[in-house]
Amino acid sequence: MGGGIELIPIVFFLGLSAGIIGKIKGSSFLLWFLIGAVTLGLGIFAALLYRVERNEPVAACPICGNTVAMSTQVCTRCGEDLDWSFEEDEEEIEPSEVR
Repeated sequence: MGGGIELIPIVFFLGLSAGIIGKIKGSSFLLWFLIGAVTLGLGIFAALLYRVERNEPVAACPICGNTVAMSTQVCTRCGEDLDWSFEEDEEEIEPSEVR
C-alpha cells in the first residue's frame, strides 16, 4: 500500500541540498534542485564538483561593451567573436636584439 510515498521527503531534501550547493556556487537553484531530485543523490556530488561561477574573471566586449565571462567565445549581446588574447601586453623581441 505505501507505494513509495515515503520517498517524497527524501527526494525533496536531496533536491534541496543539491539546489543550495548549486546556488552557493553561482548557478541556478531550480536547475540543481531538479538534478538532485531526479538523480537521487548523485546531483549532490555533481553540484559539489561543479565549477564556481562567481570567481570567474569578466571583461567587456570591445564592440558593445557588454560584460561577459572570459570563458565566453561569442558576445551574447552583439554576436561578436571574442578573442581574449592579450597581445598588447607582450613585447616581441627581434632576433637581432637577442645575443
